[in-house]
Amino acid sequence: MGLEQPDTQVQPGTRLPPLTIEITRTLIVAGAIASRDYQDVHHDAELARHKGSPDIFMNILTTNGLVGRYVTDHFGPEAVLRRVAIRLGAPNHPGDTMVLTGTVEELDGDTATVRVAGDNGIGRHVTGTVTVTLPGGGAR
Repeated sequence: MGLEQPDTQVQPGTRLPPLTIEITRTLIVAGAIASRDYQDVHHDAELARHKGSPDIFMNILTTNGLVGRYVTDHFGPEAVLRRVAIRLGAPNHPGDTMVLTGTVEELDGDTATVRVAGDNGIGRHVTGTVTVTLPGGGAR
């Protein structure tokens, strides 16, 4: 998935193409460090297991960033995120894959609301909505 504008007109019901993200140990640890989340469950597998998790897992701020990236990758670098509201479910562990999907729910002038979901091998990792100002004045 690149930064090209989609060929179809944006309207309610428009589906964004899926984005597959490999969940690596490096992605999890780097996201936690970048967001200053030093909780051991995001970088220390032994302590994560001691606390009941099978391995380290991704933090919400990394997921939030990936959801934002998904939307701006689709609408282009001039799209502006206005609101990202997400809820986590099944954890993202190293070695898994998450697939993000999205559908435009509303279009109000140059502002779109996109419903986003992300699934991994054990279930739904994330659900939420992203409000984004579209480049070029809105619907094409």
